[in-house]
Order: sequence, then structure tokens, then C-alpha cells
Amino acid sequence: MVDIREVPESDIDRALELAYLVFHDRPEKEARERHHALLARCDRIGAYDGTVLAGFMAAYDFRLSVPGADLPCPGLTFVGVAPTHRRRGVLTALMDEMLRRTAAAGSPLAALWASEAAIYGRFGYGSATTAVTIEIDSTRPLALRIDPDRRPLRLVDPEEAVAVVGPFHEAARAARAGRPTRSAERWSEEWLTEQDEEDEELSPPRIIVLGEPDQPIAGYVLYRTKPEGGAGTARVPGAPGLVRVDELEADTPAVAAALWECVASLDLTGRVSAWGRPVDDPLLHFAADRDQVRITAQFPALWLRLVDVGTALTRRSWAAPVEVVLEVHDVRMPANAGRFRLRAGPGGATYEHADSAADLALDVTELAACYLGGTRVAELVAAGLVREHTPGAAAALDAALRTPLLPHTGDEF
Repeated sequence: MVDIREVPESDIDRALELAYLVFHDRPEKEARERHHALLARCDRIGAYDGTVLAGFMAAYDFRLSVPGADLPCPGLTFVGVAPTHRRRGVLTALMDEMLRRTAAAGSPLAALWASEAAIYGRFGYGSATTAVTIEIDSTRPLALRIDPDRRPLRLVDPEEAVAVVGPFHEAARAARAGRPTRSAERWSEEWLTEQDEEDEELSPPRIIVLGEPDQPIAGYVLYRTKPEGGAGTARVPGAPGLVRVDELEADTPAVAAALWECVASLDLTGRVSAWGRPVDDPLLHFAADRDQVRITAQFPALWLRLVDVGTALTRRSWAAPVEVVLEVHDVRMPANAGRFRLRAGPGGATYEHADSAADLALDVTELAACYLGGTRVAELVAAGLVREHTPGAAAALDAALRTPLLPHTGDEF
């Protein structure tokens, strides 16, 4: 039996060594120091086998944008179990304790990024947002169907970036569900580090903003560059390099067009790669040549857990009226399980125990996947994961869950 308890700050280095063992990593000193500082700000729980730290889990203190609201939502990170203690219930014990703590703290949600997608469904996490990688062939000018905003572009020093783009990013979170808060520490330690932790050949971060100097900015792009080819590859003078776009935010399509045009026209580069973009990125529509602008990957991003289903459903906004009885299954958190009548609409929502027959029966995992509006209930009915007892119930719930923009998460944690 392992003992599940809080990990003191004195054991953070042990927790990091466990994480590096599990994820087959060996970061340099600077990255280790960043990881230590990160975990010092997180909630930490560990599984101790005597004096051995056999499992570990940490959680950021996040708030998450949901339709019409911003809710407390711990973000799980550094989840790992020592190879000597796998298949002994250690991960289950850690997850159950984290869910218990989350519920006790009054947070209706929890979230994570999954290193292995097969793991977290059994703990009630559903894949709630999807992201894509977009690549632009920038060996020729970017062809656009709309006119870019021609207000001035200017570079911002990374040391000033948080003050300049941070407020714009925070305001933009409300426009799309699924986006966690980003502290000044996360900006500086994860987005604006001088050297990229995963690719040391990349340049330091560059930040370009659009807008008149004496006016609030209308958008920004954060990117890094490098010569093409992998480590050890001989460099050919003048060969086109890579622009890696880490984040691009804009308050209008024309501003977005100007920023994409800018990064696609950088000298000595021939390819733009933007990982983790929203599935409904406007670029995919206003690009004139879809052979030049292509989706090269699509993947699940944020995994969401409804810790308190009733609070989660009644705190978000609803696009259309709906009244359905949901039969919810939740083996890990029995308080969520049972039959409940959801009455919701633009004016608010109620969620109460019901004795009548269910219109829809589903696991909390599927409800989490649909909660932000990124997955349609009808799709899960067609997949055999949700049972529709009343014809049309799935379509009615989908109409109520719908959001103007698809949920999106670009913050990997």
C-alpha cells in the first residue's frame, strides 16, 4: 500500500527526477530550475512507498473560460508513476485524491493534457477541444481573399511583452471556451524563454503587434525562427528557414490577415508552421490557395473533467432553450450519478434530480467532451457512446450547447 499525501517543497527535486524518469527526459540546468519554480507554485500530491516517491501529480491554479463564464479549474501536470510501481493502483489513488481535493475546494472542473489518450477516459476526462497544425508555403507571397489591416506593425521586446500583449490575451480568452488563465510567471517561463525547451536551434521569441503606437493593440503574433533541417544538418547559405508561430491573436479577420502575411513574408524563410491552432481558424477560409495553406495534423487538446456536473452546467451560458432528462454515470464521483432534469436557455439553467425516464443516457466522460460545445452529442449517439431514448433529444441539447466559435486551447501544460 502506498501513502497518498501532499508533497513538501523539500521533495520537489525528487518529484522532478521521477517525472524525468517517466517521460524519458534530461533537461538542462535552466529548464530544471524553471520546472522547480513551476512546481513550487502548484498543488502537489505524491504516492509514497515508505520513503520512496512512487507517483506524483501537480495542479496549476487555473481559471478556465467556458461559454459565458470563467470557472476555477485546476490544470493537472507532471503526472507520473515510477516504472517499479505501475499496475498497482498508484495512478488511480492519485487521481481519486486530486478529484476529492478539487471538489472540496469548490472547483466544478479539472483539466489536463494527455500524454497518452487511452489513460484518462476511465477517470472521467473527455476530450473537449481539438487543435490543428497549419503550415504555410511561404516561398511565395501569401495569397489572401481579404484585405489585411494596414495599420502599423511593430516589434515588442520580450521583456515588455507581458505588459503589452497580456491584457489582449486575457480579453481574448472570453471569446472562446477552453482557455486557461496565464500568469505573468507562465508567460515568462513557458512562452517567452530565451531558449525554447524542446528545440535549442530556434531563435529567441519575437513578438509583433498591430496598431497605432498610442492606441491599444489590435492583435499580436509570437513566433520563433530557425534554419531548415534537423540538428547536425549542414546549413546551405540562403536556404529558406522555418517560422514557428506559437500564438496569434487578432480582434478582426483583417488584423489576422496582416499578421499571417507578416510572418509569411519574413526574409530567408520558406515555411510557416503553427501548432495548436483552432479548427475554425479564419485563416483556413480567407487564404486564397489551400494548397499553400494546409492542415498537416489534427489532435485532441484539452481533456476536461466535470467534477460537479450540476454547478458546471448551471454556470455556463446556453444558446437555445432545452429541457432534457439526463441519466449520468460516474463511477468515481457518485454524487454526479443519477437522473437529472436539465432546463436551460439564454436566461439560465437549473439541474435537479428527476424521477421520470431519461431522454439521454451518458457517462460523465461524454458529457465533459460536449460541455464546451466542441463535440456534438449526436456524434456520440452515432458512435454508440450516448443512448438517445427520446428522438431529437441529442439535437436539442446540441443546439443549446452551441457556441459562436469552437472551443480551443493553445496552452499545453
